[in-house]
Amino acid sequence: MKSITKVFVAMSGGVDSSIAAALLKERGYEVVGVHMVCWDDCDLWKERLDALRVALKLDIPFLTFDFRKEYKKHVFDYMVREYSEGRTPNPDVMCNREIKFGIFLEKALSLGGDFIATGHYARLHSTAQGQELLEGIDKQKDQSYFLWTSNERQLKYCLFPLGDYTKPQVREMARRLKLPTAEKKDSQGLCFVGKMNFSYFLRDFLARREGAIVTSKGAFVGQHDGVAFYTIGQRHGLGIGGGVPYYVADKDVANNTLVVGEGPDDPILFKKEICVDNLNWLSDFREGRCEVRIRYRQPRVPALVVKQANQVRVLLDVPERGVAPGQSAVFYHQEKVLGGGIIYSPAQ
Repeated sequence: MKSITKVFVAMSGGVDSSIAAALLKERGYEVVGVHMVCWDDCDLWKERLDALRVALKLDIPFLTFDFRKEYKKHVFDYMVREYSEGRTPNPDVMCNREIKFGIFLEKALSLGGDFIATGHYARLHSTAQGQELLEGIDKQKDQSYFLWTSNERQLKYCLFPLGDYTKPQVREMARRLKLPTAEKKDSQGLCFVGKMNFSYFLRDFLARREGAIVTSKGAFVGQHDGVAFYTIGQRHGLGIGGGVPYYVADKDVANNTLVVGEGPDDPILFKKEICVDNLNWLSDFREGRCEVRIRYRQPRVPALVVKQANQVRVLLDVPERGVAPGQSAVFYHQEKVLGGGIIYSPAQ
């Protein structure tokens, strides 16, 4: 009979996934390190090398899964399509759903794994009804926002070893173990692709289409080269002079017009009601009072959720700036993730 629990750990080449693997081995699991290749880039192979070095240091098996085809279809093409339609998608959320907790999980189970583990700062709490998804202890690093698409079956096979630790503690453990990633900077940018200038990146895939930039009062203040290249709340890169700080307030795709607010306090920038669809619930909550987060690391905002067929209306207690269609709205009760969805239209 099998006596040791086998865990496939997603190892990106960073310090977080390195310590996730180290902690699980320390706790007696049979750990297999896995690096997922999802994009063609020479620098990304350096990440694989760092992950391999950690695996050698920990004396664990190391595998490489090639998911480039699946990543392009389910994450990258989705991202480009959403931008082309004037929305601001969150590819990290889709990457978690389709890659890490999708095909990676299924492949790990098919190879005899009992669990998968990642370096996410989040926690799981077992109840009679199943697994509850909770915020990580470190509120500055909490990544529960990106995990709302998970379902009960997926969470049953998941481990998040870092959820009970802070980032400084993780760094210190890596130093103590003398891991080669101990001092490595945190990765930023697109999941599995890395840091990039999104505005320039998108211009390689979407056609430029010049149009007007106007204020909420209809005054012409400049010209853009395509509404798809801008996001709600954006201030820099608009190319508007005159000394007034302008912020993107709305993208009128049909008329190819970018609407901007004049200064950070322009009322057009703030929304008190948003509509959310593509819902996924991790609890029996469907409507009522809760807290909602509409951007990563944004403080949770008290709100009333009103169910409407397959969507919900979210009435915020305090108007929020930068509500962007395509982004995720994640619902919480204290530390517990109730579920989430995609913002499809903010209303004043």
